[in-house]
Amino acid sequence: MNTRVAVTRVMSEKRVWVAPLAIVFLLNVAGYALVVYPLSVKVRNARAREQATQAELLAAQRDNRSADTARAARDRASSALATFYSDVLPHDLTGARRITYLRLAQLAQKEGLRAQRRSSEPEDPERNSSLRRLKISMTLAGDYENMRQFIYQLETAPDFVVIDDIALSEAGEPGSPLVLTLALSTYYRANADGT
Repeated sequence: MNTRVAVTRVMSEKRVWVAPLAIVFLLNVAGYALVVYPLSVKVRNARAREQATQAELLAAQRDNRSADTARAARDRASSALATFYSDVLPHDLTGARRITYLRLAQLAQKEGLRAQRRSSEPEDPERNSSLRRLKISMTLAGDYENMRQFIYQLETAPDFVVIDDIALSEAGEPGSPLVLTLALSTYYRANADGT
């Protein structure tokens, strides 16, 4: 109780100083509650929005880099495809037959193989495709090592010829040459009339 009496006594004796200090204190509390605290909330919200905006900006920059990379890859692929169409694929059926008939015969002869049968047949084009397929069937006779070398030369040649199927058989008599039957394909650009 002694403390209570002391506080009451100080309040009554120093009323001139205590009342203005109490008013200033209440004004400070009111100023904080009405001005400072709402402003600090606004600042926190602004910082949170800024951080969210920064995160969105970084995500947008990543997306932009990804789009640039994809665009560059698409351009490289388009360029490579155009080069493939103009420099690798035969331009027409005549070019496709020249690659398959003459060059395959020359390659077989170079590797010491004897051509027994050759045929080629163009396929109807796929719907909405500018490419046509020329199917080739070829039967060669010779020894195994020459056949391996022929296949290697065929696969590493700059001409676009695809090996679809290989069949190796032995003639009925011992010591007779092996028989290699190949199913091959090449593709060429179809003309406006479909040939």
